[in-house]
Amino acid sequence: MIRISTIFIAICMVLVAASLGLVLYAVAGISGTESAIVALTALTFLILYNAVSMRLRDRSDVGGQIADLSRGTADLARQVAEFGRRLAAIEGRIASSNSTNSDRVQSVVGEINELGGLVRQLAATVSTHEDLLAGHAPAPAPAPVARLEPEAPFDLIAPFEERSAAPPPLPASPPRPKPPVAQTQTGNAVSTVNGRNQTQMLTTLRNAIDENRIDIFLQPMVTLPQRKVRFYEAVTRVRDEREQLIAAEEFISIAEASGLIGRIDNMVLLRCVQVLRRLMVRNKDVGVFCNVAASTLGNSTTFAQCLDFLEANRALAPSLVLEFKQSTFRGLGPAETENLAALAQRGFRFSIDHVTDLRIEPRELADRGVRFIKVPASLLLDPKQASTSDIHPSDLSDLLGRFGIDLIAERIEGERAVVDLLDYDVRFGQGFLFAPPRPLRPEGASATGGAASNPTQDIQGSNGSGTPSPSATSAAAPAAPSSRITGNAALARRI
Repeated sequence: MIRISTIFIAICMVLVAASLGLVLYAVAGISGTESAIVALTALTFLILYNAVSMRLRDRSDVGGQIADLSRGTADLARQVAEFGRRLAAIEGRIASSNSTNSDRVQSVVGEINELGGLVRQLAATVSTHEDLLAGHAPAPAPAPVARLEPEAPFDLIAPFEERSAAPPPLPASPPRPKPPVAQTQTGNAVSTVNGRNQTQMLTTLRNAIDENRIDIFLQPMVTLPQRKVRFYEAVTRVRDEREQLIAAEEFISIAEASGLIGRIDNMVLLRCVQVLRRLMVRNKDVGVFCNVAASTLGNSTTFAQCLDFLEANRALAPSLVLEFKQSTFRGLGPAETENLAALAQRGFRFSIDHVTDLRIEPRELADRGVRFIKVPASLLLDPKQASTSDIHPSDLSDLLGRFGIDLIAERIEGERAVVDLLDYDVRFGQGFLFAPPRPLRPEGASATGGAASNPTQDIQGSNGSGTPSPSATSAAAPAAPSSRITGNAALARRI
């Protein structure tokens, strides 16, 4: 827009030129035409003078602005040069620090590799000594009563860290055989337990259920290689009228055929929840694996009772893991699939045991809520599995981990197996090397008459089914009745 001062100057110049023309016309007596010409000439000179003066003034202003701009550009160039110098210094420092850190990391990696080699040599040496001790040990015979440490009742009041599993100590000297009388008594007890026919076993089962003689044994699952207790598996044992323990593999088939397995599973679930609540008082991260039979999952009446009980204890779902056999998952029908989905919707996680081969579909299992798979260590370390299965056993842990499933190696009985499993990146382990199943008396159980169980019956698997190794059998010993009674009585009062 035109400035007001410019308009005012133009008006003044017109007035000055007109006034000059009027003065010449009136005073000097010049004609009107000549006066107008003189007035226009004066106006023209005034306009030219104003334009030249304004141009000179603008040039001086523009010159000052250009000088200021050049000074600012020079300052900016100096600042950019300073920033470039600082950036170069920082890049130099970063490069030197990276090279220093790389050297340090390489040195640390070298030390770690050296330590790993030393640990492997140590483990191999320990395994060799263990084999030598096992080779020089006498024939399997009952050990003295004072060596019954694995059969001590499980104490839930002790701090969680005090129960961390560790390798059993090596014996100072080979155990001396007991007199022939004790061996004869032990042999008679075993033959009596294993010599029952189906009718006697069914009667024993019914009486045990009615008289609340279903016992729970706990076997820890430890982290590898730290060997810290992370989970427990609840193993089921039945006590007969003479207080002798009956292993699960002896009564499971009869209980399933007679329809008693549902009642047994309900009682075991109740005990597992009670045990889990006591364990979580000390440590919130602990978990309990509870075995459930396939017939319980397929029976609508029995499953409805279990589902109601688990719904009432839904807050324990993250720590209570329901365990099924691999054959159960492979033979799921419509009813079993629906019941399994109902448990998964309530937040319960599942585990698979009794794995007979490594043909596993982790995506399908993860969709059904499986979060743990227990594979025998002998199966993982079997060289034949590399050719018969779809995946090499050493890659199984990584494959399952991609779908949120943890691999647990069970039935670990030697240090050499632990060393080999570490190469397979197995995170959890379970077996007699760490701790055998230990008895746990439920609430309301009889505190008297507790008899010593045969350690060969403390085995792994669904509800404790499985086969112990000869080394584990030879290392066990019969229990002393007096110490067993005292420990179980104290534990029964605590729960």
